[in-house]
This record gives sequence, structure tokens and C-alpha cells, in this order.
Amino acid sequence: MLALLLQRLSLLVGSREHLWLDMLDILIVAFVIYQLLQLIRGTHAVQVALGGAVLVLLFWASQWLDLQAVNWLMRTFLPYAVFGILVIFQPEIRKVLAHIGKTPLLGAFGSLRAEDVLDEIVLATTSLAAKKVGAILVLEREIGLKSYIETGIALDAQITYDLLINIFTPGTPLHDGAVIVQGNRIAAAACFLPLTVNPALSRTLGSRHRAAIGITEDTDAVAVVVSEETGTISMVEGGRIRRGLDATALRQALYESTEREKDTQASSSSETASANGREGQ
Repeated sequence: MLALLLQRLSLLVGSREHLWLDMLDILIVAFVIYQLLQLIRGTHAVQVALGGAVLVLLFWASQWLDLQAVNWLMRTFLPYAVFGILVIFQPEIRKVLAHIGKTPLLGAFGSLRAEDVLDEIVLATTSLAAKKVGAILVLEREIGLKSYIETGIALDAQITYDLLINIFTPGTPLHDGAVIVQGNRIAAAACFLPLTVNPALSRTLGSRHRAAIGITEDTDAVAVVVSEETGTISMVEGGRIRRGLDATALRQALYESTEREKDTQASSSSETASANGREGQ
């Protein structure tokens, strides 16, 4: 009797372990498929992938309906299609491998992307400052900036040095206005921002600086401004402006602001968990 009970208990424990492994297997596959879809979204690879899916469905249908000629054609063609996929999807495959190489751990996705974003912003800002080209960039944080994004031209583009330089080049359609950054992407350009009404500010501050102060007074966003007259780089946070920054100081200020945001999110999550725990008691 005791031996039978132990045997059933071992089977139950083994089945639970197998269930957890199945769940982990499904989650990993779902995550990989999601990342692949994110990487090929908006590229010609989407149409090619849909065409491949149609061929696979046609192969299954030929087996189910016993279509001998179609099934023979699919069995002859599909093995060679693998080599065609490798050639057609070469840019996407390289992109996936580079993405995996940069972020081997799941927890490293956000931090590495943030560092890349900061590098692109700092490089573009310093280049614009050297040429005395006016610019204003707004980095979204906890409070959404959708209402301000809708006032500009939607881009949803990856942040790069070249794109930022082209946006703010005088004479281009998007140079007049602010660029709003969401995460690691440029959400919109040529956006209108609210001007501050603080009477204590210096009269030497132009419209870009006043707009940067205004948006950071209304939200928790961070703004970077390049003066068109002097080429001075400024950073604005919480309505407070820091002027005369070089590349090193700007990157350090942006990095510290990002770290403070992470600490704030962590503390708020801890407080929420503690409050839920007390309510549960």
C-alpha cells in the first residue's frame, strides 16, 4: 500500500515538472516568434513570409485532399525553398543575429537600447551645436506625450544620428519644431510644445528653451535643446535648465536622468506591492 502511494506521488510530481517544462517551451517559442515578427515588420520580408506560409498551407492541403500532382510539386520545390529563404532573408537574419549578440540576456534589452539611444542623441546634438543649428528633442518618460505627438508628423523611426541631422537641417520640412522620442524610436517630428509662463526666467532664453521648459513643467519628460544663436547645449528636466553642456556632460546628465527614472519605477512598484500585501492581510 505504501509503495503504491509513493509510486503515485512520484508520477504526480513528475507530471508537474513535465507541465512546467512544456509551459517554458511554449513561452520560449512564442517569444522567438514575436521577436522575429517585430524585426521583419514593415520590410519586404513580410510579403515573402506570407508567400511561404501560403506554400506550406498548399502542401498540407494537397496531402489532406490527396492531390498527387500538387503534392509531388510541393515536395520537389520546398527543399530548395530553404536556400532561397536564406538568400532572401539575409539582411533580416543578420539583424536577428546581431540583436541576439547584443542582448544575450532578457534583462539586458532595455539597458542596451537606452545606451544606444543616448549615444545617437549626444552625437547628433554635438554635431548640430558645432554648426549652430537649432534643435529640440523631448524624451518621453512615465507621462505619455501622445497629445503633443499628434501635433507633429508621425515617423515611428529608429533613432539614428543621420536621421536626427536630416530632420533639423535648415530648410527641410521637419526642421521647425520638436522631435519626440518614445523608448528607442522617434515618434514624431515638427511637434508643437507649450511655452512656459514662468516670469522669473531670463529674457535671453528663446522660444526653443521656453518650449523645453514648458513641456518639462507639464510632464516628467526630459528635453535637450541646441541654441541656434550660440550653439550652446542645454538639458531641461522638471522645469530646471542646465546650460553649457558638452558631449560628456550631456551624456552623463541623460544617463543619470534615466537611472533616476528606473529607481522611481522600482520604488513605486515596491510601494504598490506592499500596499497590496497589507490589503490582503
